[in-house]
Amino acid sequence: MSAPLTRTLLLLCCAPPALALGACAKSVSTSAFKGEQHDVAQTVANLQSDVTASDQKKICSRDLSSSLVKRLSAAPGGCRRAVKDQLGEVDNLDLTVESVAVRAAGAARSATAVVSSTFAGKKRRTTLSLTFESGSWKLSGVS
Repeated sequence: MSAPLTRTLLLLCCAPPALALGACAKSVSTSAFKGEQHDVAQTVANLQSDVTASDQKKICSRDLSSSLVKRLSAAPGGCRRAVKDQLGEVDNLDLTVESVAVRAAGAARSATAVVSSTFAGKKRRTTLSLTFESGSWKLSGVS
């Protein structure tokens, strides 16, 4: 299993290993954001939707950055297999996007989204890193 995806999904979901994917996730609200901030929040909403649906194809093609997909593709079975294996570890993915910051440096654009989730009654905050590539925002990391 690739460490970047494992860390990404587990930090997003704040779930312990060996829990089944929850199908009861709420959709991420993007209405508080405008312009590029809305586009970034929508990427988080798309990720949540694709994880909830266990759609490995969309996660690899639509949600993750090319550099992350490339690393996952080096694993046996490629990106889809790595994602499929990891989805069995996800409890649920109820996220709230609290803030979005977009940065542009010449042609390079990046963003961070601070998201909160609740697991075992405790609220947790996670910062997602996103990059703009091929005309859309893609998840590139978690801290």
